[in-house]
Amino acid sequence: MSFFKAIFLFALLLVLFTGCATKVEQKPHLSKANLQEVSWDEMAGFEKDNLELSFEVFKKACTKSKRYENLKDICTKANQFEIENSKEFFTQYFTPYKLLDENNAQEGLITGYYEPILNGSLVKTDVYKYPIYKTPKDILIVDFGSLYPELKDYRLRGKVIGNKVVPYDSREEIESQNNLEAICYVDDKVDLFFLHIQGSGKVKLQDGTIINVGYAQQNGRGYYPVGRKLIEEGYISQEDMSLQAIRKWLKENPTQIDETLNLNESYIFFTQSEKTATGSLGVPLVANRNLAVDRSYIPLGFPVFIDTTNPLTQIPIQQLMVAADTGGAIKGEIRADFFFGNGKKAEKLAGIMKQKGSLYILIPNNIKNIDTKSEG
Repeated sequence: MSFFKAIFLFALLLVLFTGCATKVEQKPHLSKANLQEVSWDEMAGFEKDNLELSFEVFKKACTKSKRYENLKDICTKANQFEIENSKEFFTQYFTPYKLLDENNAQEGLITGYYEPILNGSLVKTDVYKYPIYKTPKDILIVDFGSLYPELKDYRLRGKVIGNKVVPYDSREEIESQNNLEAICYVDDKVDLFFLHIQGSGKVKLQDGTIINVGYAQQNGRGYYPVGRKLIEEGYISQEDMSLQAIRKWLKENPTQIDETLNLNESYIFFTQSEKTATGSLGVPLVANRNLAVDRSYIPLGFPVFIDTTNPLTQIPIQQLMVAADTGGAIKGEIRADFFFGNGKKAEKLAGIMKQKGSLYILIPNNIKNIDTKSEG
């Protein structure tokens, strides 16, 4: 079977499979979430938030959001508003909806991420020997969305061997090669692994120069949280699990580093960028004001009010943010990853952030027929 016939068959099977599934009424091109309309007063802390900053972040997101039909009109209005009228802008042109899960639960999991800073070199040495790879030339990405709109969320990643399309190499297979092109090399394999988890970061070269590296592509393999295995094996308790705990265990057990990291077959390829950490929306991320979300439930570019707590102080975090990023581990209705920025404090907070929280999506009033599946 030819490559193109194989691709067509794959697409056809997906169409048939989704076509035979039980149909559930959804909000087209917006969200699969279970939404409940609420009043502004029900969002504790909204009035006290720095809405001017939220408005600035939203307007920056609009530079990319305008490509989404649902946000074109509201982004045009944002550019006509003065910053001192930020509260009026949100309350006049949006309606808040609380996200509930399929069982009508009102809280979900809020985690955190940050922009790591690694030590590196443009040339490979005995110290700097772990490569940050560019996207391989042989990786194949097939996007079905242009031909089959119902398959817009499906992408096939692989490579061609002979006349067959096969899955692209796993983490272990990629790291066993030496024929891929690297941006630079870093001195710590564990730090590099966490760079893959975060999706972007900075590398400080030996002469003090700092370069930005950002997500370019992924190998198509599923993400596996290695912390889960460490909990199952009894190495780290559920209560003590954090980025820092994983790092500490790996450092104390160097002979098990490769075996443990290779459990996560997902592998990220990077590109060098002039921009700092940039999310899936395509705009530089703003510390404490951008979220990574599951865009099946929260579309990119939309304002999202978050109600959770600081993992160190337990002080409430109640503020209006913007969905600007996605992540392999960010899946579910009430699920978000809070961007803390860069530096040691950001790393510490992100590493231990696993708080309960509520999410409210602000939907522009010009979007009609919002399906509020839950009442009361």
